[in-house]
Amino acid sequence: MKTLNSILLAVALLVSGYAVQADEVVVYSARNEQLIKPLFDAYTKETGVKVKFITDKEGPLMARLKAEGRNTPADVFMTVDAGNLWQAAQEDLLKPVNSKILASSIPAHLRDPGNEWFGLSVRARTVVYNRNKVRPGELTTYEDLASPKWKDRLCLRTSKKVYNQSLVGMMMYEHGEDKTEQIVRGWVANLATDPFPDDTKAMEAVAAGLCDVTIVNTYYFGRLMEKKPNLPLAIFWPNQNLKNKAAGVHVNVSGAGVTRHTKNEAGAIKLLEWLSSEKAQNLYADVNMEYPANPKIKPDAAVAAWGTFKSNLINVAQAGALQAKAVMLMDRAGYK
Repeated sequence: MKTLNSILLAVALLVSGYAVQADEVVVYSARNEQLIKPLFDAYTKETGVKVKFITDKEGPLMARLKAEGRNTPADVFMTVDAGNLWQAAQEDLLKPVNSKILASSIPAHLRDPGNEWFGLSVRARTVVYNRNKVRPGELTTYEDLASPKWKDRLCLRTSKKVYNQSLVGMMMYEHGEDKTEQIVRGWVANLATDPFPDDTKAMEAVAAGLCDVTIVNTYYFGRLMEKKPNLPLAIFWPNQNLKNKAAGVHVNVSGAGVTRHTKNEAGAIKLLEWLSSEKAQNLYADVNMEYPANPKIKPDAAVAAWGTFKSNLINVAQAGALQAKAVMLMDRAGYK
């Protein structure tokens, strides 16, 4: 009888432990706490499921997932840039997800072809210019910023940041390595000063007249203009009048995937599905002045005020697949 009671007690404890686990999802996130906590609080309020999250840079989080292996408590890995998500998939840290909801909510070019990760918000890497020094009609494409007319008029963020690595990687997919290197060399030749450590400093240099034009993520523009609305800066959407699949503004994503060794796969998938929903998409994108990944959802009014644009439809996974080559290309071209 004691043996039977012991077995029953063990089973009860096991079931109880599973129930607790099923009511909690653990997220490793490279997104800052202030950007994700409102989301997770809303999810808990709506579903009763707690979201425990740990934040750090994407590199240390991926190293942690690898070191923990099957013992990881993480159910979801969340980060910015398709290059980082692609890397996580390549290192076998994520698993394929079969979800009709995610497949219908997130366009094919904003998710992994093998459904190991999904874009949840979109950021456009576009052109910002000084309204007092540049006429919009002077601007056309990213590639044109390599032309001699922009000599000593261009500012750029450092090539060490993944955002520029992804942009150059996508250009390599479109143009090939040789042509892309010519373009990047042209950018370098046109620099008014050394590359800046971040997008905000590059825009401030444009506003101050040190240079006339730069390339930045749109949410940096939104943040800066909220603080300093009188700066003479404006957005230009490049590559709009080209007639091919690659035509359009370079876009990237922040996104997430289910970890390879999750203990709560069903809960992890439900969280990702909720994050692609109307309510969550507005919360997720609006808090950082990004665009919803779900095309059915309208962006925040402040973001919509920047105008509409056609996006490049090449799968953002290419940003990761060509990232290493993009880094080498930029180094050869002298882009620091």
